[in-house]
Amino acid sequence: MSTTVATATMILARVPRPGADFELVEAEIPAPGPGEVRIRVRACGVCHSDVLTKEGSLPWIQYPRVPGHEVAGVVNALGPGVAPWKEGQRVGVGWHGGHDGTCRECRRGDFRNCRNQKITGISYDGGYQQYMVAPAEALVSIPDGLDDVDAAPLLDAGVTTFNALRRSGAMPGDLVAVQGLGGLGHLGIQFASKFGYEVAAIGRGSDKETFARQLGANVYIDGAATSAVEELQKRGGARVILATAPSSKSMTELIDGLGPNGRLMVVGADFAPIEVTPAQLIFGSRSVQGSASGTPADSEDTLRFAMWSGVRPMVETYPLEKAAEGYARMLSGRARFRVVLTM
Repeated sequence: MSTTVATATMILARVPRPGADFELVEAEIPAPGPGEVRIRVRACGVCHSDVLTKEGSLPWIQYPRVPGHEVAGVVNALGPGVAPWKEGQRVGVGWHGGHDGTCRECRRGDFRNCRNQKITGISYDGGYQQYMVAPAEALVSIPDGLDDVDAAPLLDAGVTTFNALRRSGAMPGDLVAVQGLGGLGHLGIQFASKFGYEVAAIGRGSDKETFARQLGANVYIDGAATSAVEELQKRGGARVILATAPSSKSMTELIDGLGPNGRLMVVGADFAPIEVTPAQLIFGSRSVQGSASGTPADSEDTLRFAMWSGVRPMVETYPLEKAAEGYARMLSGRARFRVVLTM
């Protein structure tokens, strides 16, 4: 007499091929390999960068693929050779999905610029599923003072703005402008305020002023009604402008709002060029710098700072079964301000 052993299964939302609709699938729960950890996913943010997976913007993505790089959950199983993580420990995974540890950048400790960096939800299946497997070096420890729904967006949108600001060269009391009040911007304003900067929020429409001030902005500039450059220069020019809205045109228009030694920190991804003349940079010693998300260590700094400072994302939640609806909501630009899938 033969005995049938039931295989444990889970639900996942995947992209079967570039540009295709999401499909909800029941699949076998994966087993972690050497150096890997299996995570029981509790929450996963829906980020605009998930478009890269959904639409096949990177030719080397293998399909079908499960998106999601703002993952919060608990360790469910350990592969061989994994330490010091333990089953039941709260962990997350962000954009930085692993590094090789051997390239020149890794040997210098610059893991976020690893030449063979893995990206969660792109290099391997991400968090739009009940269980996922990730390299142990990609794990982020989540403190108990943050719930999963809050922690998830902080693992990408949060660390992106936190890292850019703390590495921008701005000091407490400096004028820091945040362009955009969306998913990145509403976190950037909060972090900038908690860092002790004089914060100028730049949006479009007078109806956003109250909200910007509630987030911690000292000044609100309505770019639809006035010149943001002139308003910034009235205050001596910005030491830093954090560009969060993915519009190269609006970034270009703000460069002259920088003060001496001012820096435009670019975190909103757009594929159009930012236009700047050498004279704009030379006179006043200004600069334009991009800033990537961050390493797991950076994410842990972000989570701890957010926990005790009170910085929190504003989220709309959808169950995993409505991943397509949540993705469409994010893509519409009407979400306030991060969409999070719950398991």
